[in-house]
Amino acid sequence: MAELVRDPVLMVGKGWDAYRLLDSGHGRKFESYGSYRFIRPEPQAMWSPRLETWDAHGEFVPGSDEDGGGRWQYAKAVPDEGWELGWGEDARFTAQCTPFRHLGFFPDMAPVWEWMGAQLGDASDAETMNLFGYTGVGTQALSRFGRVTHVDASKKSVAQARANATLAGLDDRPIRWLVEDAMKYTAREVRRGRRYDGIILDPPKFGRGPDGEVWRLEEGLPGLVSDCRQLLDENSRFLFLTVYAVRMSSLALGGLLEEVFAGMPGSIQHGDLAVEEDGSGRLLPTAIFARWSNPR
Repeated sequence: MAELVRDPVLMVGKGWDAYRLLDSGHGRKFESYGSYRFIRPEPQAMWSPRLETWDAHGEFVPGSDEDGGGRWQYAKAVPDEGWELGWGEDARFTAQCTPFRHLGFFPDMAPVWEWMGAQLGDASDAETMNLFGYTGVGTQALSRFGRVTHVDASKKSVAQARANATLAGLDDRPIRWLVEDAMKYTAREVRRGRRYDGIILDPPKFGRGPDGEVWRLEEGLPGLVSDCRQLLDENSRFLFLTVYAVRMSSLALGGLLEEVFAGMPGSIQHGDLAVEEDGSGRLLPTAIFARWSNPR
């Protein structure tokens, strides 16, 4: 029976050539994405910055509402079409300033990509699924181990994910690119009797599917996780769930997985994702997670 480990786990991402957290504080963070540096809002950075000044190419200035609006202000030239970055041995992607304050990928997910690889080990024929796959860096990481189904409701995001895979020279990898509503797709997979070795899901707080479907995290997550569980069996390796920007404890996510994975082998852990600040070791929390793993 999958046992919930009550003590939380901290998964810490450290900088690499493509990304570094340079400083943070007073509700903002200062980051480098390759050769370009940016300032973005970060409510969890409640301390004071270490550096006296932040020499940034651009800053995202949030709107007056709480819906995530805002705009970029630039002090130096930044390529409109984006610029190439990489992670690991062969993952490549385009970074770009988006209207949603991020830059086309989530660098705090790097320890998650490493963890998934460790669960799959030396597999070469694994069947995995990336729900809410966005621009596909996680999909590229999983494709080293076998077939990947990449699902996102945004046609634009899936197009960017495919372009990123081409940039990385991975067009020959067995990846299915699907513009689909995650809940509808997983429900269909359950009816088809499909099975996966691993599933990663990174659902938004709120969203809309390609046919106008409405997604609200607190309402939809239990049913989605339940369907994902039915796509896994005692020989599957993992499920990894991340949640951003919600008033929720990681223990709540762990409790949900404990209920849904009752009767399965393995263990359930929960905790925080964080990024280590370059030069100081200070940790900036970014998201909460829960994960089921079944080492073999």
